[in-house]
Amino acid sequence: MDIDFDKMNGLVPAIIQDERTLKVLMLGFMNEEAYRKTLASGKVTFYSRSRKCLWTKGETSGNFLNVVSVESDCDNDTLLIKAIPDGPVCHTGTDTCWGEDNTANPLTFMSALQDFIEKRHEEMPEGSYTTSLFKDGINRIAQKVGEEALEAVIEAVNGSDDRLVYEASDMFYHLIVLLTEKGIRIERIAEELRSRHEPGWHKH
Repeated sequence: MDIDFDKMNGLVPAIIQDERTLKVLMLGFMNEEAYRKTLASGKVTFYSRSRKCLWTKGETSGNFLNVVSVESDCDNDTLLIKAIPDGPVCHTGTDTCWGEDNTANPLTFMSALQDFIEKRHEEMPEGSYTTSLFKDGINRIAQKVGEEALEAVIEAVNGSDDRLVYEASDMFYHLIVLLTEKGIRIERIAEELRSRHEPGWHKH
């Protein structure tokens, strides 16, 4: 990337985002040396405007920011760095510099799960249950969705909440396998549900 360090007298702002939760963790500044050290070390390194020197986040606390990806904006004068923090990011001890709790919404795992299932679909590793489902074909996958849905219904009527959660998880997993086999992302289902809450929506 060709970063424009001249616009702000040798500095560019760097927005740090948690790669897993997508929460914005902090904002710092980098000069070209800090940027290159970040890329080389895999640890986010800033330029301190007050101390006039480089500093690697976590060098004293141990709470490093481990780089996953680095992107620049459309003007090449702002960085977006996705990282995995080793601990609280703010010097005050909070997860983020805005005092937010840096925990992921469990629902975002559904997209990550389909990413994993899609990879299984591409690579088809031997010994994988997911691979065996894809090999059996769409009729068998659809049958499994029905079987797991029935088991979830039985637990809802006559079982425990824990067993319902267990069987519902099986049902969702097999449904995502079915969607993957059909080339449909689970986000499309979420978008359909969202659209049903808009004024004027009518059933097809």
